Amino acid sequence: MTGPSRMTVFGLGRLGTRLLLAFALVAVSSVLVLTGASLIGVDRGVQAGQQADQQRVADTTAVAAAAAFEAAGGWMGADLSRAISIGDAASARVTILDATGSTVVSTGLGMGSANGMGMAMNSEAVVAPIVVRGEQVGSVKAMFPAMAASHVLDIAWTWIGLAAIVALVVAFVVSWVVTRLLVGPIRTMTEAAHQFTAGDRQSRARVQAPGELGDLAVAFNGMADEVVRSDRDRRNLTADVAHELRTPLAALQAGLEELRDGLAEPTPETLAGLHDQSLRLGRVVADLAELSAVETAGPSLEVATVDLAQVALDELSLHEPQLRAAGLHTAVNIAGPMIVRADSDRLHQAIGNLLANAARYCSPGDTLTVTLTEEYDRTVLEIADNGPGIPASELPHIFERLWRGRAARQIPGSGIGLALVREIITRHGGTVEATSSEGTGTRLTIRLPIAEVTGTEESESRATPHRSTNPVDLRP
Repeated sequence: MTGPSRMTVFGLGRLGTRLLLAFALVAVSSVLVLTGASLIGVDRGVQAGQQADQQRVADTTAVAAAAAFEAAGGWMGADLSRAISIGDAASARVTILDATGSTVVSTGLGMGSANGMGMAMNSEAVVAPIVVRGEQVGSVKAMFPAMAASHVLDIAWTWIGLAAIVALVVAFVVSWVVTRLLVGPIRTMTEAAHQFTAGDRQSRARVQAPGELGDLAVAFNGMADEVVRSDRDRRNLTADVAHELRTPLAALQAGLEELRDGLAEPTPETLAGLHDQSLRLGRVVADLAELSAVETAGPSLEVATVDLAQVALDELSLHEPQLRAAGLHTAVNIAGPMIVRADSDRLHQAIGNLLANAARYCSPGDTLTVTLTEEYDRTVLEIADNGPGIPASELPHIFERLWRGRAARQIPGSGIGLALVREIITRHGGTVEATSSEGTGTRLTIRLPIAEVTGTEESESRATPHRSTNPVDLRP
């Protein structure tokens, strides 16, 4: 048996053993402190009660002696039997002194008990003055046996000891149960983590624990799901990249082999086809490079004050030939400057991708509407079309890298454009979402925080011309 394993008890493991020992130490310390405090409290309480009772006996004896003194007119001939009987009833040795301190009567050694046997007395006597008509004529000294207090303490020790033992047993049992409840989920999650690390991707922490342990189990399972999803995306990415590169590479290889073997003439049409395949390869590689650059460009974004309205208008102007060639009607509704803090080049790239997607997937005669508005503290850019739309089953996946729907597989593209848009907008603290119904069109909405601008920046923005147009036919 190894050293660390010897530290475990009841199969709780090292952590459980330490927790149990810690709980037990706290319980023992608490019981010891409470036991000591209880004993001290009982002792002090018994002493205080005894002192009060003894003082009351002495006072009563003094009153009886004063009555006898007053009845006899002095100590001579005074009947002190009642005063003595009061002391005997309390098992006390009573001594009555006159005003000069001389002893008038005393129960004497061996008296003061029913059987006439002596007993150990307290070293301090309880004194009470004898007062007659406002004048002290003597005093009473009473000494009481010491056995009463010790007897009470013996009883207290017995019950407090029993209570301490019961408390320790209960504390130990409760500590063991609590330790198992704490350590059990942790051990389950540890075993699940080991199995997951060993390659079992279905391993999960199936525990029902309250509070933070339950949250930890949920977080662990979420992390495992995310790792599985990342692995799946990585495999899909490899397969998709291979698929995207295989077709143009095969076409290039076949065309070049025909040229090499003299089976085809290097005509302009043949060379143009090979060039198109090389462009397709370059487009896929460039898209992958762009996505990788955006994902790692968070700290290196060149953020400045940017007019989103002007960026949108510039991209519309740049993509106007492409939209016209696709036979689309374009409606633009951009009112006034919308100032944001962003990297202008990345915003151009994101909006350009959305416009290029619309030109690629819409049908001739469809209408593309670009709208820029303000919503609370955010600018809202909407690019909507009335094209074929996206099936509901495919809509949640359109922002995944290299994902392409069934209809999109017949259209050239890498499936990275919308993933790139999401990365760019997210890096700027914004959101992008898509709504669509199959056959009725698609709406892509970008929301970015509005920037606080100085007076100079605002005047410059207002000086920039903007336009708001009705639907315009851009078809040739």
